[in-house]
Amino acid sequence: MVDLHSHTDASDGTDSPEQIVDNALAAGLHALAITDHDTLAGHDAALPYAKELGLDLLCGIELSTKFKNKTVHLLGYFPSGDPGPAFREWLTSLQAKRRDRNIRLAARLQSMNVDVTIEEVEAVGRSMAGRPHFARILVQKGYVATSQEAFDRYIAENGAAFFERDEVPLEEGIARMRAASGKPVLAHPVRLGKRVEMEERAWITEAAALGLAGMEVQHSDHNAAAAAKYGALAATLGLLPTGGSDYHGTFKPNIRLGSGINGNVRVPLAWLEGLRR
Repeated sequence: MVDLHSHTDASDGTDSPEQIVDNALAAGLHALAITDHDTLAGHDAALPYAKELGLDLLCGIELSTKFKNKTVHLLGYFPSGDPGPAFREWLTSLQAKRRDRNIRLAARLQSMNVDVTIEEVEAVGRSMAGRPHFARILVQKGYVATSQEAFDRYIAENGAAFFERDEVPLEEGIARMRAASGKPVLAHPVRLGKRVEMEERAWITEAAALGLAGMEVQHSDHNAAAAAKYGALAATLGLLPTGGSDYHGTFKPNIRLGSGINGNVRVPLAWLEGLRR
């Protein structure tokens, strides 16, 4: 088995890079992709340790992009290894946009008499602080009981303090990945929220035409029917099937590395081989 979607504490997970390697091996995985948000730092730190222990570690990333006025998560895989300095420099510019949004979100919370500062959030999330780290501070300070309540009340898209991030267009994310010899993959399509299947199919078909290489078929949010549907659509559109748990450690305790929720994720090694071909 492999897991092509996971996060470390370099972005919004709780496992250190070394811990996620240990956990992957304990789960019986042959290969793992670390796909932290907007950064390769987790992969970079884990790679020597993974090599030492014999875990096949694929370089990956997850980006938030915008397409047809909707946030779209784009996974990128780099089978040949390092995507190079140009792509890394571009990531630095995305990280600056992330920090700008965090500053604005903290200011909005302050205006609501919710005492959460950017300094507190960055002490937890460091250079890749994001909304999960805001949620942790909100819980610690007693403003909410759980991280889910923090999102629901304050920082989800319909939350009282939500501040939209300046996201790059989907076509730019795809082009940047391809220029770095990467494979751009549409993440967890079920989260697009398309209730009408024909509308969803048309939307994904239009996105695929921008240069997608694959689509995430198996994911912790996909039940068996959804996985079958997206697998069939990927085949129709000539997209590579991929899959992963979207593991975040204790931030999402019901999701297990390699197997998702109650074993609903089982990604075959052949899908990784497909990416590498």
